[in-house]
Amino acid sequence: MSRFTRSRRSPHPDGATGREQPLTDDTATETDAASSDPAAAPPGADHRDPGDPRDSEEPSAGGRDGGPRSGRVAGGVRRLRAARGVGRAVDVLAFVLVAGALVLPNRLADLRPAGFARLPVEAILGAAVLIVLPRRPRTVVAAVAGLGLGALTVLNLLDLGFEEFLGRGFNLVLDWTLLGDAHAYLKDSAGPTGATAALVAAVVLVLAVLVLTAHAVVRLAGVLARHGSAATRSTLALGTAWVLCTATGVQVAGVPVAAEHTAASVQDRVQRVRATLRDEAAFAKVARQDAFGDTPPDRLLTGLRGKDVMITFIESYGRSAIEDPATAPGVDATLAAATERLDRAGYAAKSGWLTSATYGGSSWLGHSTFLTGLWIDSQQRYRTVTAGDHLTLTGAFRKTGAWRTVGIMPGVQKAWPEAKFYGLDHVYDSRDLGYRGPKFSWSTMPDQYTLTAFERLEHGRKHDKPLMSEIILTSSHQPWAPIPKTIPQDRVGDGSVYEDIQRAGRKPADVFYDSAEVKREYGKSVQYSVNSLVDHLARYGGKDTVLVFLGDHQPMARVSGADASRDVPCTIVAHDPEVLKKIADWGWTDGLRPAHDAPVWNMSSFRDRFLTAYGSTPSS
Repeated sequence: MSRFTRSRRSPHPDGATGREQPLTDDTATETDAASSDPAAAPPGADHRDPGDPRDSEEPSAGGRDGGPRSGRVAGGVRRLRAARGVGRAVDVLAFVLVAGALVLPNRLADLRPAGFARLPVEAILGAAVLIVLPRRPRTVVAAVAGLGLGALTVLNLLDLGFEEFLGRGFNLVLDWTLLGDAHAYLKDSAGPTGATAALVAAVVLVLAVLVLTAHAVVRLAGVLARHGSAATRSTLALGTAWVLCTATGVQVAGVPVAAEHTAASVQDRVQRVRATLRDEAAFAKVARQDAFGDTPPDRLLTGLRGKDVMITFIESYGRSAIEDPATAPGVDATLAAATERLDRAGYAAKSGWLTSATYGGSSWLGHSTFLTGLWIDSQQRYRTVTAGDHLTLTGAFRKTGAWRTVGIMPGVQKAWPEAKFYGLDHVYDSRDLGYRGPKFSWSTMPDQYTLTAFERLEHGRKHDKPLMSEIILTSSHQPWAPIPKTIPQDRVGDGSVYEDIQRAGRKPADVFYDSAEVKREYGKSVQYSVNSLVDHLARYGGKDTVLVFLGDHQPMARVSGADASRDVPCTIVAHDPEVLKKIADWGWTDGLRPAHDAPVWNMSSFRDRFLTAYGSTPSS
């Protein structure tokens, strides 16, 4: 035992006064020796037999300086320190997770470092509440708050995803059905295995976010309880700092430091839900009103009688294809060359801009907006209008009795009851077009084949009346890989010739996640679709053919840009000059490429303008 001096109550008469006497070195040695006696050792001490093998260990491994007991104590201390270190690390991770969730933006433009360098008022108020609560209520409140924060985080992530693809946030009332469409898209693009893996990953991510945020808030509540005084002082200090930052408008890189993002996000979602419910009732009234609904058939489309009319949508053919520096050179050159080809064949064209009701996807919203003359920017509006009898542009052709109306829908892969609403006498979906070749990612068949099948099944046959056809071209659908190639017309056949072309094409993963490559491939896909359509018109069109073609929406934000408009080009092509004379007052540009300053109309205005130009004014 090392030398030291300690005090004890003395039994000597001198100690009667209660004074403590110093313990000398001798007495300390005696005490130390007594403590080494096994009989005098405290309970639980390490008693050893004389023959215990551990007694033969080297001094460095035994005794007071390095014996097994000392080693076990040291190991326990190390483990305790490691456990404390892990605990502190978990506390830090919990804080980072909760703080990040509280300031996580739901807009791509705000997803930058400065957006996370903020002081959320919800954290301050939440800490104040948790500090004063007893243990059990504190745990319950923390768990519920954590689950709510996790759910809001999931919704914010959905907002970011929807903005990336559709240019808008997630609608809590209407958009759940689109998640099924997203899974179907992945199944078509990445195959059943890839789609299943993505679905499992999404479910795991959602569950992980909910569980981890709940656990993180509960853990932080425990930290606050263990350090009550310090937590109270820190909360008051942070609250004061938040008020000062709010009053003085302190910012970091243009972002206010004082944040109330979570509360604002909840309020915004509540307002969106209310607006959606109000819009449903208001739109139902609008859809029942139709300026051309009572127009007699003999006054509809009189300026196009005897014409074969093709209304063609090109998937994702947006303004960015024509004006973005990454895609414009190739697309503009294609439009210029196509204009020259049509001119040699005796056709002329005029082009303008329409603002689509959708962006990046949900093509059926663009189709229905164009054909009904109503602004249909949600699934609820689509269901409302298609359940009624509002007159569509295609339905107007059928109403006259002067046209046979058909739909060529290679993207439709199951029953499509809306055909009746659109006034189509017959619809050819992907199962009816006779294609025996491979899919090109989501697109069920190349556009050249779609148009060839249209010629074989309808346009090339004799009819007792002209043909009005609605045609959907899908080769320019994302992910823009692989892209078909134009082949000699006599080689198209049943489409099996495309097997080698599809195998030789690029893989979606090699294109879709590269911002530069995906733009280039998008531009090439638009060139392919335009060339397929113009080649078909030049080969099979006649003097009575009128072609109306347009994009349904802009491509996703990764291609068109975060601040891109929703404008798409729209073109009318005709052999008969009288057809284009009727729209001379529209101010559209000659040729297939609309000028930058050409008129821009809402897509919903086209139906009425078209019916007025080629028929009568509205009946009202």
